[in-house]
Amino acid sequence: MTPEQQKIQLLEARVNRLEREKTILKKATALLMSEEIDRARW
Repeated sequence: MTPEQQKIQLLEARVNRLEREKTILKKATALLMSEEIDRARW
């Protein structure tokens, strides 16, 4: 594997990780917002 191919593989792995983290953060934000809305109703 050439250095360029290794770099591409590394960057693709990083992108995948960041996309998973972004999904988790979106879900966490939605959950926290729904809890905040529920608290505001009381």
